[in-house]
Amino acid sequence: MALGPLPDYPWDRLVPVRERAAAHPDGAVDLTIGSPVDPTPPTIRAALAAATDAHGYPSTAGSADARRAIVDWFARRRGVPGLDLDEALVTVGSKEFVASCAFFLGLGEGDVVVQPSVAYPTYEMGALFAGADLVSADDPADWPESTRLVWLNSPGNPDGRVRDVDSLRAAVARARELGAVIVDDECYAELGWDEWADRPIPSLLDPAVVGDDRTGVLVTSSLSKRSNLAGYRAAYVAGDRALIMRLLTARKHAGLMTPAPVQHALAVALAADDEAAEQRERYRRRRELLKPALEAWGLRIDGSEAGLYLWGTTGDDCWTTLDALADLGIIAGPGEFYGDAGRRHVRVSLTALDADVERAAARLRAAASGPEGPTAASEL
Repeated sequence: MALGPLPDYPWDRLVPVRERAAAHPDGAVDLTIGSPVDPTPPTIRAALAAATDAHGYPSTAGSADARRAIVDWFARRRGVPGLDLDEALVTVGSKEFVASCAFFLGLGEGDVVVQPSVAYPTYEMGALFAGADLVSADDPADWPESTRLVWLNSPGNPDGRVRDVDSLRAAVARARELGAVIVDDECYAELGWDEWADRPIPSLLDPAVVGDDRTGVLVTSSLSKRSNLAGYRAAYVAGDRALIMRLLTARKHAGLMTPAPVQHALAVALAADDEAAEQRERYRRRRELLKPALEAWGLRIDGSEAGLYLWGTTGDDCWTTLDALADLGIIAGPGEFYGDAGRRHVRVSLTALDADVERAAARLRAAASGPEGPTAASEL
């Protein structure tokens, strides 16, 4: 089956909102995109520079040092001991892995890919590239018999929801009942807030979830947010050895190789827990400033117990809420970009400079105390 027409890039629809916000006398504050704005730690930059004599082709699987760092990180930070090097694979960022996974695993017409009801759009694109059908469903009981690939995203983008061990265990059990591969996108797993601030967010590969059997189970993660490496395209996947080997073979044929200097930097970054903790603290401070300001203005924050976003609603259509925020010079993301279940929500990003977060919070507090405060906002 040939690849059909692709959907328009959804963020282009935000142009009128951006123009409305730009008309604010003190300028616009952009809280839409999750791209890091803080510096890459110097030790990681030095590691990249030290590895620039990269005259040979890099390993598609990832260097032994890179994969060892991945395995060590899973044991140290994610409660997943005992991974072997051939159960880990370096990827060119996590987005390309998400987009290519269904195709490389051999899914096609008549197969179903399941994604969360509110989901990162690339899961859908992966199903489209493979010619498979897409179902959005959070409850494993609602996954159809023809399901061959299940995407979880815990913590979620955009809603920041976390699945606990019982929820993950039930998802794995249902996927195995269906004969489906199950993959958890865990890119935000070290950014827990609220009840997850002082305890680790469970991994799908945790023995408490899968026991001693990783068959059919994969986890993908990334250094884009943890270490401000979005521009490096440094990510990885781990889990079922047989699936990793199939993916590796496909990726070899496709030439999907992470540059050798990036692989070296990835290994250094995964070991740099102190620098990751420093970045996490920056996001915590921004969240503690922005969340109460949004709530005072009239946005009810749902989920958002982990990750880099605040997922909120006034109870009305997301575009109405976006226009109201744009009148304050604040640009947020439309919830409908993440599925029909998000049509009444907006996504507000914490990846903005401190000064911009402070400006946004000040405008929200001022609006909340004036005639267009929280009551008016909730009736938009």
